[in-house]
Amino acid sequence: MTISASYLKEFTKQVFVKMGCPEAQAEVAANCLNQADLRGVDSHGVARLSGYIRLWEQKRLNATPNMKIVHETPSTAVLDGDLGLGLVTAPEAMRIAMEKAKTAGSGWVAVKNSNHFGIAGFHAMMALEEDMIGFALTNASPLVSPTFSRSRYLGTNPIAVAIPAATEPPLVIDMATTTVANGKLEVLQRKGEEMPIGWAQDKDGNPTTDPTILKQGGSMLPLGGDRQHGGHKGYCLGAWVDIFSAVLSGANYGPWVPPFVAFLDPPANPVGDGIGHFVGAWRVDAFRPADEFKAHMDNWIKTFRSAEVSDGQERVLVPGDPEREMTEERLKNGVPVQQAVIDDLKSLAEKFGLNFEPK
Repeated sequence: MTISASYLKEFTKQVFVKMGCPEAQAEVAANCLNQADLRGVDSHGVARLSGYIRLWEQKRLNATPNMKIVHETPSTAVLDGDLGLGLVTAPEAMRIAMEKAKTAGSGWVAVKNSNHFGIAGFHAMMALEEDMIGFALTNASPLVSPTFSRSRYLGTNPIAVAIPAATEPPLVIDMATTTVANGKLEVLQRKGEEMPIGWAQDKDGNPTTDPTILKQGGSMLPLGGDRQHGGHKGYCLGAWVDIFSAVLSGANYGPWVPPFVAFLDPPANPVGDGIGHFVGAWRVDAFRPADEFKAHMDNWIKTFRSAEVSDGQERVLVPGDPEREMTEERLKNGVPVQQAVIDDLKSLAEKFGLNFEPK
């Protein structure tokens, strides 16, 4: 079924309000999930909504967090998210980072005591509103094995950067430090399809095409897959995200990160508070005149788009092109939603006394 993005956003907001979120925070959270759906990251959009509700029901998520800065310098801060939605705590952290960047040239905020924050690109792109470069990281449920291991010690730990241009659309990089995000496995499960070799391994460290392998003790692989294809580099990137997001902020790291799924209990011996994020904002004119920089960004983007195309390929893309084009298409024609997700949304509507009548 295809549903209008505006309807999905409004329904999502109503669910968050029913959960107890203040309306302004519910609006931010709904917008974050809606942007994921619009950008084609279906695994992190409305499909995640019921997961947040289950965490709230387990009292692992606070719908009315008292977020506060617990450490601060002119250009940095640590924000305690009070177990709030990461969809809310990360935007607040980015707001603080941008305010600091206005006076210090750049602002950096580490977040602890938070939860899953949706797509990293949403938070990085907030900086574009202030003509700044945005940066966002988060650690996540330990589902990923370090190179040469079968232990689940890291999350998919995404990295996002958003860079403004002049007349060209901004360049937006938003990627997991694994071969794919965990949500891609969930999508394949709902479709009943196999996954390619190199995405994950079974509990003994063997290659597999079974997208349910994580439920059987398997693990995901770092970006690159095995050692011969550069998996050690993905491992290093995931480690960097984990340390910046959690060791720096005071959140849980490595195997102590609490799982997103409510049916699994958090580790009994936490080393920190909740999940951690790390966001930053740079003022472009802290380095060179903004107009000059953006003119050269236009030139960079046009140059790379004009690169010679390999045989069998249609065109060369720059980071952010597929998501921007998907957003345009889905704003016009609606968001395709799988039946399993629709069933979840209907259950949420019944739970909270809402109408779910897709348009």
